[in-house]
Parts: sequence; structure tokens; C-alpha cells
Amino acid sequence: MSRHITKTPNSSPRLLASAIGVAISASSVAHMAQAAEETEQKGERNSISLGATSITGQEQDATSYQTEKASSQKYTAPLVDTPRSVTVVPAQVLKDTAATSLQDALRTVPGITFGAGEGGNPQGDRPFIRGFDAQGDTYLDGVRDTGGQSREIFDIESIEVSKGPNSSFGGRGSAGGSLNLVSKTPQARDFLNGGFTYGSDQTRRYALDVNRQFLDNAAFRLNLMSHEQNVAGRDAVNYDRWGVAPSLTFGLGTPTRVNLSYYHMESNDLPDSGIPYGYSNNASNAAHVHDKPTDGGDSSNFYGLKDRDFRKTRADISTFSIEHDLNDNMTIKNTLRHGSTGQDYVLTQPDDSQHNVNQFGTVWRRANSRVSTTTTTTNQTDLFGNFQALGFKHSYSTGLEFTGEETRVSGYTVSPNANPVCTVAGGGKGGQCTSLSNPNPDDAWTGSVARNYLGTNTKATSRAAYVFDTIELDPQWLLNVGLRYDTFDTEANSNAATGRTKLKDDSQFFNWQAGLVWKPMENGSIYTSYATSASPAGGLVGEGVDSNAIPTGINTSDMKPEETVNYELGTKWDLFHDRLSLTAAVFRTEKKNARILVNSNTYENAGESRVDGLELSASGKLTEQWQVFAGYSYLKSELVDPGKNGNRQGVVTAGSNKGNEMPNTPKNSFSLWTTYDITSKLTVGGGAFYVDDVYGDAGNTVYVPSYTRYDAMASYKLTKNVDLQLNVQNLTDKTYYDKAYGAHFANQAAGRTALLTTSFHF
Repeated sequence: MSRHITKTPNSSPRLLASAIGVAISASSVAHMAQAAEETEQKGERNSISLGATSITGQEQDATSYQTEKASSQKYTAPLVDTPRSVTVVPAQVLKDTAATSLQDALRTVPGITFGAGEGGNPQGDRPFIRGFDAQGDTYLDGVRDTGGQSREIFDIESIEVSKGPNSSFGGRGSAGGSLNLVSKTPQARDFLNGGFTYGSDQTRRYALDVNRQFLDNAAFRLNLMSHEQNVAGRDAVNYDRWGVAPSLTFGLGTPTRVNLSYYHMESNDLPDSGIPYGYSNNASNAAHVHDKPTDGGDSSNFYGLKDRDFRKTRADISTFSIEHDLNDNMTIKNTLRHGSTGQDYVLTQPDDSQHNVNQFGTVWRRANSRVSTTTTTTNQTDLFGNFQALGFKHSYSTGLEFTGEETRVSGYTVSPNANPVCTVAGGGKGGQCTSLSNPNPDDAWTGSVARNYLGTNTKATSRAAYVFDTIELDPQWLLNVGLRYDTFDTEANSNAATGRTKLKDDSQFFNWQAGLVWKPMENGSIYTSYATSASPAGGLVGEGVDSNAIPTGINTSDMKPEETVNYELGTKWDLFHDRLSLTAAVFRTEKKNARILVNSNTYENAGESRVDGLELSASGKLTEQWQVFAGYSYLKSELVDPGKNGNRQGVVTAGSNKGNEMPNTPKNSFSLWTTYDITSKLTVGGGAFYVDDVYGDAGNTVYVPSYTRYDAMASYKLTKNVDLQLNVQNLTDKTYYDKAYGAHFANQAAGRTALLTTSFHF
């Protein structure tokens, strides 16, 4: 076998895990007495130990599931007075549910599903919000976080989910909503939090969160994480990663504050190859007709190859920000960020292009590969505050943003990687065919993997100006408005064996939002709102295939950005002495000028899709001992005018998807997580999560079935400095699928997983 790659041994993160574990143990013993005494003397409070994910709260009640205000200054009113659906997953929910990844955390937010990566879509987070692909709509502290990633949350304080078209906040994309990850930052006090998690399937996780105030107004914070695990109910799959995130702040408590931070994470995995879709018809030329995944009778089956498959990722993000209070009512802030993310993988896609699964009980081990690097530099300046004018109070935020992005994508030449008719397991050159019911991941790979440097280099430049204002017309009426103007220029240069191609697109677009809020009482509001979004061609800058990508060989210089609008009517209330937040909203989201294929190689902005929905949520304390974080989402989606069916090269194919449901859009989804403090030391909790059937494709020919998953937890405070927490995820060991792809396969979720976390906090 010839390889031009070097696979990092899986032992590297495990060595780091051991090192961090030893450091944690040593630190806890050495500092216990001294830190405990200092903590008493300084009156430290509101510290949360997350064990596997350690988070320290703010001066407000850090243990509450309720959040009163979003972190971004673009939200110019408290959440109860914000005329749109916003869900914040706070630190305590992350802790109690033992979440370690973005996908773990968002399980508690109904209306969000995750799509699978394949082909032009890289492996990593691909959320769908209200039925619309949001893989390019994730932000870190208000700045777009680009590149295909599987995001960790060891350095994350909370996650803000804004639903509905949101381009006035973030620019391009955001048709269904956006995600904002809020980082941990230095605090004006000393603390040391940490923990280690041991669990089933060789799960080992170590985390350390240290904050030191070294001057009257300066502090340093360091977060470390190491994580390794196999996956319950899945053969061969394993994940190893580690991360470090130092940050430094000067000027705490003064008019001028400077923050420097750096984030680094690496992973080295044997990724899950998924489960192939079966066919309702055994004929050799049958098409999918409402087909679901089939595992040959054993849900643990892994169709990849240990000797060939791997996935390595890297993320490096450096941020410098300076914030100055010009006066009591006006603040200016500048943020400069440079980020680089990379992926490197060869993985197996269980393929049935020759209808092998039903005819012969075999699967083709198709190899997908990617080597990509995305670099982004952003400078963002914000001016925000409040003032009185013409008798009205204004809470405003305005700013400028400049961003340059570049993505380089290539891959590997895997040989052989033909499309064999797998009549028998072990057939095909190089062992490409395996058994559906009894695959062997230890099969020898006799082919070759060589680096292929031909690929695509995509560059983009964007410039934007925006303004937001909440106007208090009188104590009961608020008007919320926002406007943003963007220019987005992108160019893609592809090098292939057949020659070079160059594609470019220049777009300019306005987006706006407006909402009217009526406050019948101080603790509640009723609102109506309208918002827009725009998705220009090539908006993912080479890191994915969106509905408005630049198709190869087709001139799209005159294509307009796709436009999405949202109409929403909702109400929000803070009850039980403002301890519990309740929300309800009905909405219609329409994409009115989607780019569709009208004839071979001819596209027009004429398509339409629509989602009508209802959302309910509850977060906070029912009593001092009882907390709840719950939600329900109803999404009725329709492809009103999807155009003609066609492939990526613009060739028309047979059939029509008109009237079908949108992919990755469950009609009903529900989540409930609740905890109860039985005593001052003992807390118990549990959760239930339901998701309806989800189609993987616009033709509604493949789907993953509905499921209900149950979780449970119990935590006990051994001392004021040491806690124990037990989580059992997927309590009934339910076999279900959490990602649907449009063809070939779906991803299976983990089986029953038990996690025991020991946390310390000083």
C-alpha cells in the first residue's frame, strides 16, 4: 500500500489527557487548603463546576436556566422585549446535561436538526434551523466563525440561538437563523475549577479552568481540555481531541478594557461511516421510495476500514478587542480576529449506487476525502449606548465590519475507488465490497492513498455597515428596527486534470428588520415582527454546497442573492417573580427567489419554499428547587416551486419535488430537561427528546424514523469543593439516527452512555 500521508497516532491526545489528569490531581491536593481559605476570605460565590466542562458564572444567578439578555450589543433590549425568537442555552444546562460538543448542546433546542457531511459538504457541524441550512451561520462572540468544524464547548459559556432570517445581524446567509457561541473571559477574582469524567466505552475527559487576577484591574484565564472516547453501540469508531484557550484582560472595572485571547483545538478520529439506506424494491434499477437506513440486523455495524479511514482537524483563533466607555451612555468597541481551521480526512461512505444492499446484501466502501484550510480575518467596530431624542428613549448599536476569507480545498486520490457491482462481500478490487450484515473493519486495505493537490481556491471579501435601535415610544410600546448593507465579492479558481476554471460573483444587498412590542405588564410582552435575509452565490466560500453555490461551468454573474423573509407574532413572559421565562411564537418563513434550474444549464431566481411554524419554550425556576428547560417546535414545510430536478452540472433529470417537505425539517420536535434539588447536596434530573421523521432529500425518497430519547442525571456535593455527577444518556439504549443525508446513508446516534464526573472548585 502506498500512502503519502502521516496519520497522527491516537495515543497523542491520550498522553495529554493523562498529563492533564495528573496536573489536576496535583493541583487539587496542593491548593485545596489554601484556595478554600482564600475563597472564604474573598467571599467568592456563583462558581459552577462543570467537571467535563467547567464554567464559572457571572454575578447574576449562575445556576439558573433563565437568561435575561443576549451577550451581543446588537440586541438592544432584554430578551423579554426582543421581537424575535431567541433561545439561550446557559452554562448550567451545559453542565447538567454533560454536553461536550455543539451538537450535544443543541439537543435541548427543538427545531434544530443536523445534516450529514458528504461530497461538497465537509464533515462537521451542519445545523438546520427551522428547515434552512445554517452551516455557515455560526458566530463566536458576535464574529462569524467560518470553516467546517466539529465544535467543542470547553471554552464556551453559553450558546445563543436566534431563529428566523437574521442577515441584518450577521450579513449573508442566516435564512433560518444563526448560532452565537459566547466564550469564557477573565474575571476580577481568583478561582480554580476542574474535573475528570470517566465513562462507558472508554470515555476519558479532563478539563481545567483557572482564573487569576494579578493586578487590580487585570486577570488571566486558562482553559484546558482533553477528551477521548469510543462510541456506545458502534464498532471501531473513536474520537480523540484536546484544546487550550488562554485569555488576558486589562482594565477590568475601568472605562477602557483590552482583551487578548487564543483558541486552539486538534482532533484525531476514526469517524463513523454511517448506515446505508435500503431499497423498497429489489430490482437492479429501482429508485428509492420512502426508504430508511438498514443495518443488516446489527446496529453496531461499521462499514469503514481501520487501515484506511481517518479524520484530523485543527482550529486556531486569535482575537484582540479594545472597548472604551466614551461616557456613561456611549461605548465604542473594536474587535480584530484572525482564524484558521483545517480538515484532513479519508473516510468511508457506505454506498449503494449499484443497488447492492437489497440484491446481494453487500455495501460498497466508497472513499471520500478532503484536505481543506480556511483562513479568515475580520475587523469589526461597534458603537452602542442610549440617548434621548424628541422625547423618546433610544437604545442603539451601530457598526462597520470588514472581512477577508480564503478556502483551499483538495483531497486524496484513493485507488481503487470505482463503483463495483458488489455481488459478494470481499469483491471488487482492493476489498471495496463488504457485507451488509457482518462487515469487518479490520479488513486489509490493499489499495493506495496519494495526495492530490488539484482542487479549488475560493476567496471572498465582504464589507458591511449596520444600525439597530430600540425606541421606547412610551412605557408600554417599543419599536425595534435594524438595517444592514453588505457587499460580498467572491472568486473561485479550480484546477482539475481537464484544465482550469474561474468563477466569480459580486453582490450588494440590504437587509432589515422591524418589530413592534406591546407590554401590557412590566414582566411580559406581545410582539409582531418582520425580518429578511440574503444568501449570495458562493456564500459558504468553498466550505460546503449551499442552494446558492456557484455551479461549475455555468455563468452566474447575474444571479441575485436568494432572499428570505419572516413574519412572526409572539409573546414572552417572566413569571414567578421573574424566575421563569415563557415564550410562544407563530411564524411564516418564505424563501421567494431561490435559484432554481428551469432548463439545462439555465438558472433563474424564481424558486420558492415555505415554512409555517409554532414554537413554545420555558426556561428557569418553577420553585427554588425545581428548574426546567423545555421547548416544542412545529414546522410545516413545503417546496412551493423547487424548479426542475437536476444534477450539480445543471443537467435536467426526471421527476418533480413540488409540494414535498423540505429536507431535514421535522414536523414536530420536543425537548424537556428538568432538575430538582432534593436536598442542599443532592440534585436529580432527567430529559426527554423527541424528533419526528426527517427526510434527507428534496424528493422525499429517503428518511430517518422518528425517535424519543431519555436521559437521566444525579449530582451530589461531597464537600463545598468537590462534587460528583452521574449522567446516563440514551437511557433505554434506543437505536436512532440523528443525521440524514440526501443519498446513500444516514448517521446513527450513540447508544446508552454512562458518565461519572468528579469536579472540584476553589
